[in-house]
Amino acid sequence: MSSATASLHLSTWVQSCSKFNNHAGGRSVYSSTSLILKNIPNTPKKRRPMVSYTGPISAVHLTKGGEKVKEESNNNNTNTQGEMTFDFMSYILAKGNSVNQALDDAVSIKEPEKIHEAMRYSLLAGGKRVRPILCIAACELVGGNESIAMPAACAVEMIHTMSLIHDDLPCMDNDDLRRGMPTNHKVFGENVAVLAGDALLAFAFEHMANATVGATPSRIIQAIGELAKDIGSEGLVAGQVVDIQSAGVSDVGLEHLEYIHIHKTAALLEGSVVIGAILGGGSEDQVAKLRKFARCIGLLFQVVDDILDVTKSSKELGKTAGKDLVADKATYPKLLGLEKAREFAEKLYKDANDQLAEFDPEKAAPLLALAEYIAHRQN
Repeated sequence: MSSATASLHLSTWVQSCSKFNNHAGGRSVYSSTSLILKNIPNTPKKRRPMVSYTGPISAVHLTKGGEKVKEESNNNNTNTQGEMTFDFMSYILAKGNSVNQALDDAVSIKEPEKIHEAMRYSLLAGGKRVRPILCIAACELVGGNESIAMPAACAVEMIHTMSLIHDDLPCMDNDDLRRGMPTNHKVFGENVAVLAGDALLAFAFEHMANATVGATPSRIIQAIGELAKDIGSEGLVAGQVVDIQSAGVSDVGLEHLEYIHIHKTAALLEGSVVIGAILGGGSEDQVAKLRKFARCIGLLFQVVDDILDVTKSSKELGKTAGKDLVADKATYPKLLGLEKAREFAEKLYKDANDQLAEFDPEKAAPLLALAEYIAHRQN
């Protein structure tokens, strides 16, 4: 996407504190130190199901040591008023465990063992699985099913894992901890870590091309092209490069920061939703609305990440806290202040929800819940 198309015109928003120009679709905004959102009035055209939570949901590791996490959940699908509710915890655990099993099956130990061990070490180290679950939920929203989306969902997670392995390297962020475990290069060495990331990137597209069943060849090709664009030199890589060049620069502005995160973080989240919608048979209008939704939650994810980096400990995050501050990187709390950053996150959350107003509310419930989860996450 071009920076002109992606621009949220943050400077204008900060100056006016009003709803700003939104070339790329609705954008939205946060509150309180615990990152619990203010009550935001939504005016959907269709009645939406209530989301069932058992409290603030942290980024649950769905696997630990290769074992599935099981958690008690309320399976009652109605509240005391008789309205339909959506049990998000049951949904995300079920989908997350399905993704974990598919990833385990897809990347097995074979020769040479070292590289496959390194690939599996990071790929199966737990994690939120937000991107693959978004892919599956978008596919199901437009009429597809989990089996159609699963190879693409796995591909997205492989690529995300590649980006984490490379991001942690000494030549990049130089991090020692990821998902509460030593980073890949600390276990396997820098040379193998680089190659493990490379192998995951290549296999992601091989797996998506060969394992996808139930979608037309033209839609599979379209989805592969979309994903490649989202992570290439005008997508994720573009954001990474500009982020590196911006370290230590004192005059980084809001539009510059937005460019970094629209590409570095939001692009892959957007791709996850869009390829799910494409493979599920979504119309052009449906794909366009879901693209705008994903762009909002993609940027929301990064704004929350920036807030967590300065408000949580390394133990709470499962990774090194405060590293952006140490590296003197531009972040939303740094440029906007913590309260304005929370307000901006709150607005992104509302605008994301608005993009789903035309969809069937029950089918949209997983995406609505995932947006709320991204806004409320604690790590």
